[in-house]
Amino acid sequence: MALPHRQGNGAPALAGAGVVRAEGTEPRAFEAPARPALVAGAPHLTAAQGALLREITVLDEHGERRSLHIPAERPLTVFIDKRELVTLMTLGACPELLVLGWLLNQRLVASVAEVASITVDWDVGAAAVKTHAGIADLAGKTAHRVVTTGCGQGTVFGDAMDQLGSVRLPDAATARIRQGTLNALLEQMRQRHSIHRKAGSVHGCALFAGSQMLVAVEDVGRHNAIDTIAGWMGLHGVHGADKTFYTTGRLTSEMVMKSAQMGVPIIVSRNGVTAMGHALAEQLGMTLFGRAANRHFLCYTGFERFDAEPEARPAPVRVVAG
Repeated sequence: MALPHRQGNGAPALAGAGVVRAEGTEPRAFEAPARPALVAGAPHLTAAQGALLREITVLDEHGERRSLHIPAERPLTVFIDKRELVTLMTLGACPELLVLGWLLNQRLVASVAEVASITVDWDVGAAAVKTHAGIADLAGKTAHRVVTTGCGQGTVFGDAMDQLGSVRLPDAATARIRQGTLNALLEQMRQRHSIHRKAGSVHGCALFAGSQMLVAVEDVGRHNAIDTIAGWMGLHGVHGADKTFYTTGRLTSEMVMKSAQMGVPIIVSRNGVTAMGHALAEQLGMTLFGRAANRHFLCYTGFERFDAEPEARPAPVRVVAG
């Protein structure tokens, strides 16, 4: 095995390794309790790290000064085979997986085996992607951009949207979710020691197998978080057919599209659903849950995948005037 080399920021590069962050008392923006093996031909990834939180002093409405934490936000410019392509604004918890997932969700690469390495250097704010054989017609694939509603402005290239017709998701008999399972995953996300709980201003996403959390990510934009999960899935060969995707962000067409591309047919959001996201989910046969928190939820589409276990309504409170 090749020895790790070091980047300008002092972070070691791990040959084909999944990124693992040190665990401690601080909240974790990236957490992967599941540690599946890497796929054959996994790319060589660095493990660049940077501060996720910054402590500042604020003045409140009472004229009192106090300290609090805010999340980091930093630009990461992506170069593919030395060609500058896009700049992503990110918290920076797992930038290598973010870039890998972004390439997959943009349909610029079909598999992680096409990528030789991803080198992130925070000293210059750049991610250098090296492919094995280049990307055919890269200029054509990236010519048409759609600026989405993603926080910090997401970008979806037209080619990725055009390929949605080829998405095939498992049928309702294969991919289902019980109400008890839904409640269990919501409770796990509620209790998670998160960046959002300490500093706010970030979105969180997670991937579940039943009620088991496989990976969770926080970033300044929900589109970054889902791309990071896509990168983790690709690196470890994890398929989405029997999985559930959770997000704190609203379910726009971009989020629904990316989940479909990852092969995940069931999405749960603490937030709401847009009309285009709803229409796209119906077209693809996906199940969307919104406004999901504290055992409350709305199932917007895909009722056929849901095994309801209705809870009794609380008895109405009768108020008697004294």
